[in-house]
Amino acid sequence: MTPVYGNSDFLTGAGGEAVRSDPLSYPPRGLSREEAARYVGVGITKFDQMVSDRRMPKPKKVDGRVIWDRIKLEAAFADLPGDDEENIVDFLLQGNHRKE
Repeated sequence: MTPVYGNSDFLTGAGGEAVRSDPLSYPPRGLSREEAARYVGVGITKFDQMVSDRRMPKPKKVDGRVIWDRIKLEAAFADLPGDDEENIVDFLLQGNHRKE
């Protein structure tokens, strides 16, 4: 995106439309197929296979767009096999560290 001439509060989107810039920095919640594949660290073909065999979630459909939920991708990625040891973040989130 590039600034629209004469107004630094707006950027030009991919389609040439003016989009208001946001002073906050945060990751997008919805990702395109290419972005979702890159987010979990695989190529598009492997990502498609993982969606097909349900290792990755199915996308949401918004009008004509197909969008993957970043949070669901994170959960699916955390459930993939391969961790030989306990992940400290998962351990803490499960509440197993609390003594009752």
